[in-house]
Amino acid sequence: MPTEDDETQNATGRISVVRDQHLVPLLGSIEDPPSGVQAWKGVLLERHVVRPGEVPEHEHPDLCLHLQLTGDAEYEWWSEGKNQVEHTRPGSLILLPPGTRDRLEWRRPSKRLILSVKNNGLADLAQELGAVRTPEFEEHWSLFDPTLGNVVTEMGNEAQRNWPLGTLYADLLVMGLETQLLRRHSTVHIQKRTFQGGLTMPRLRRAMEYMNANLAEDLGLEKIAQELNLSSYHFAREFRSSTGQTPYQYLLDQRMAKARNLLRTTKWPVQYVSALTGFRSSVNFVRTFRQRVGQTPDAWRKSV
Repeated sequence: MPTEDDETQNATGRISVVRDQHLVPLLGSIEDPPSGVQAWKGVLLERHVVRPGEVPEHEHPDLCLHLQLTGDAEYEWWSEGKNQVEHTRPGSLILLPPGTRDRLEWRRPSKRLILSVKNNGLADLAQELGAVRTPEFEEHWSLFDPTLGNVVTEMGNEAQRNWPLGTLYADLLVMGLETQLLRRHSTVHIQKRTFQGGLTMPRLRRAMEYMNANLAEDLGLEKIAQELNLSSYHFAREFRSSTGQTPYQYLLDQRMAKARNLLRTTKWPVQYVSALTGFRSSVNFVRTFRQRVGQTPDAWRKSV
């Protein structure tokens, strides 16, 4: 069986299963190979074109979730002595709990998003939501849940665009995914709590998109709040309630990410990078960069 070190290494690699006591990729082909570490923690996401063929028997060490994107799929599965042929359409989900042993035969092609969700993240969130025991999940080979499907779709879009809204939004998407899984598909009772405050996901996304599109501008709270038809005070309070960061902290994180990318991929002077990332003074930019990154922009550029 794979060791803890194997699973740690796999956290930045491929969605894998146990076959013949070896950790191997679930599917050989992949449409968009992962480039480095993914933005979210505790989840791996892959986009596949699944073609007719058999997937030999294997075991899932973590929860596995498929979302069918295209095609009228037909497949036959074998698991725990059961066997069935499924005919599914776009939007259909497959949900396989940790420990599921199965084999599968794809009979028609389809495009899919496939996710692997770490067990410890689900267990920790379940405890926070008031569960009294470790969550377990039922096996589903043809599940239709538009709410869960929308979260997975949004995750796929973010990954395909290389996470333009940064780690914070990626983390929020994972939290939304895990919350939906626990509340709608786990066998433990999750108390539904009513939270005061917080931006809706569409408003939060709009705020982040606006800030990312205007990193070079001298953005104030009022400008961002106006995009959402909110007062400055209400926006600042609700953004922090939703994300745990002030708008300024988020904006500074994104400016530093853009600065590192420009320093790494161009030979532009530091003063120019400073202006493109919203700093009026290059001295202030150098000081802020050194505080957050640990090196001056010139030293960091040489090191990478």
